[in-house]
Amino acid sequence: MSKTHLMRRGTTLAAALLSASLVLTACGGDSDDDTADKTTGTGSDKPAGTQSVKAGNGTVEIPADPQRIVTIGNTNLPFIDLGGKPVGVTEASEAELDVLPEDQRTVYEAAEIVGSSGGEIDVEKLAALKPDLILVQFHSSDWDKVGKQLETIAPTVYWGLDTEWKAFADQIAEAGNTADTLKQQKAEYEEKVTNIKETYSKIIDGTSFVDVSRGDWSDPGTFYIADIGCSEIARDDIGLDLPEAAEGEDPLAYESLPFEQIGELSEYDAITYPVDADGKPTEPFTAVTKTNTWKSLPAVESGRALGLFCPGNNSYGPVNQYLDSLDSALATLSGKQ
Repeated sequence: MSKTHLMRRGTTLAAALLSASLVLTACGGDSDDDTADKTTGTGSDKPAGTQSVKAGNGTVEIPADPQRIVTIGNTNLPFIDLGGKPVGVTEASEAELDVLPEDQRTVYEAAEIVGSSGGEIDVEKLAALKPDLILVQFHSSDWDKVGKQLETIAPTVYWGLDTEWKAFADQIAEAGNTADTLKQQKAEYEEKVTNIKETYSKIIDGTSFVDVSRGDWSDPGTFYIADIGCSEIARDDIGLDLPEAAEGEDPLAYESLPFEQIGELSEYDAITYPVDADGKPTEPFTAVTKTNTWKSLPAVESGRALGLFCPGNNSYGPVNQYLDSLDSALATLSGKQ
C-alpha cells in the first residue's frame, strides 16, 4: 500500500516526493451525574470535550472539536483536502500548490507560515497563533529536533513517514474532526475503483504496463520506473500489471536509469507517464518525450502511451483525481483491443 513518504526518491525524494496537552475542563457541580454529563458521557476521568488518539508519539489527549489547528509537514494538504482550515502551515512547494483546487490553495495561503516542511519551525510564531491542536508528519529526525517543543504549545499528533495513506487520512480526519468529508471521499473512491475494475477488466487482465517518470530532482539524462505513489494505487487497488521491486528491496523508483535504457520499455504493452492538469507531459518528463528512442517505442507509436495526472497520493481528494485520469486513459485503450 502507498506510504505518504514514497512520493519521493531516497533522501532527496523525501524532500521533494521524502507535552502539555490542552485540557478543556468542565465547570459545574461535583456530583457523579454532573461528571458523567460533562465528560464523554461514560463517567470516566476524561476531560470534557476531549478524545484520545493513538499516534507515533503515543496516546494523545486532544480537543474533540479543535478550532485552531496548525499543520506541519505532510499534514498540510491532506487536512485541507478534508475541508480543514488550518491557522498555521509549513511551506509547500510551488509544484504541490499548482495542482491544488483553487479553493484549497486559497485556504492554504490564508494560513500563517510557521516554518519549512522539515524541522525548521518558528516555535514562537507558532505559539503566538494559540493553536489547540498541532498535526505533524515529517522525518523522525525532525520530530526529535522539535517534537518536545511542539508538545509544550498544544496537544500534538505525530505520524511517521511510513504511515499508509488510507490510515493517514483516517487518523487526520479523526483528529481534525472532519469525518463527514472523509466518509464522502471514501465512498467516491470505492465507487471509482469498482467502476474501473468492472469496465476495463479485460484490459487490466490482458495488458502489461510500466509506469515511468522523471522529477525535477532527477539527474540530467535519466528517468525512473515508478513503483510507488499513484503507481501503487493502480497496481494494488486496480490490479494493473505493473513492475515493482522485490520484497525487501528499495523501490525501483529509487534507481535512476539513463535515457539509453528507454528502448527496454518496448517489452511492455502499454506505458503510463506523468502529465499536468492540462494533460501535457510534466516539465521534467518532457525531456524523455523528446528523445527519438521514446518516439519509436511501439507503445508510443500505437497510442498506448498514457499520460496520467497524479496530484498527490496521501489523501482521497487527489487520489480520486488520479483515478479519473486513469479511467480516461484506459478508455482510450478500449478501442485498441
